[in-house]
Amino acid sequence: MSFMKLAATTLAAACLALQAQAADITIRLAHLNPEDPFASHSGAMGAVFKSLVESNSNGRIEVQLFPNGQLGKDNEVIDQVRNGLVESAISSSGGMAQHYPLVGVFDIPFAFPNIGVASKVITKDSSFGKKFCSDLEAKTGLKVLGLLDSGGFFEFTNSKKPIRTIDDMAGLRIRTMTVPTQQTLVDSLGAKATPMAWSELYTALQTGVVDGEMNPVPIVAFAKFDEVQKYLSLTNHLITPYTWTMNEDFFKSLSPGDQYLVSWAADVATDAGRAMSRVIEASDKGLPALAKKMEVNTVAPEELKKFADASQPAVRKLIEEKFGDEGAQMLDALMTSIDEEKTDF
Repeated sequence: MSFMKLAATTLAAACLALQAQAADITIRLAHLNPEDPFASHSGAMGAVFKSLVESNSNGRIEVQLFPNGQLGKDNEVIDQVRNGLVESAISSSGGMAQHYPLVGVFDIPFAFPNIGVASKVITKDSSFGKKFCSDLEAKTGLKVLGLLDSGGFFEFTNSKKPIRTIDDMAGLRIRTMTVPTQQTLVDSLGAKATPMAWSELYTALQTGVVDGEMNPVPIVAFAKFDEVQKYLSLTNHLITPYTWTMNEDFFKSLSPGDQYLVSWAADVATDAGRAMSRVIEASDKGLPALAKKMEVNTVAPEELKKFADASQPAVRKLIEEKFGDEGAQMLDALMTSIDEEKTDF
């Protein structure tokens, strides 16, 4: 090795050593999805958050990313955050439901008229978002850093037939999250809800344990469900939240300046994640790519009304029975917030 190369190598090693010494705070951030920021919204969130926090703290705060469910199932990781074993997590409603069941109010089907309204409501700064996040924090002891949609509207995929009418749902075994409201939604449409963890889903679809599932287009794409599902039916029947939380004691242990940095970086990263979902939906990584391998159909509006008429009352009844006045009030707050954001075109 030449003297110049040796000097450069030594200098690089010294810089790395200094960086390691300078990082006196570590934030471990876990999520379910791919790390690639161009493949999933939580991948984009993690990448932006890491970049902003580390650069603006001059490396004093290190962010370690744990994508693809590396630390366990969704609900297990939330347990780890609550117990201080992990500092932060971006979680689906399925994982959060086992810690904060009222997240199920989002499962009222056909509530959001379009993605624009959903983007304005499913944020911690909306009138509903403030109520929702405050209640979640009070009941779980978690600090909410961000709230956004899970990647877009849910659609149905299956391996048996295209879904064009509500009658086509009959007998299909559809995987849901382990959330009672989602199970009721699917059952009310004539299908058979089969709750299971995300980590088990691909194999279950591949082996025929379930016939289908429901997820936003970006999730169907990055999970490669086109490899094990033939039909994609666009129903836009549901949109659920991803909740970004942090261990409250850890957050409080940070200096006021670092709290501001973490909160600001999370806000920017959440916006990036929301935008990335829209980009993926419209790009060759989203619906156009799936349409090359799957038979895609859009359910007609008159048929969607039949879906809504069958499922909305059933899910509302469950929410009111399961959560009482508290559930009814939270659901009413959600619907009011949606009405506030509706725009006539």
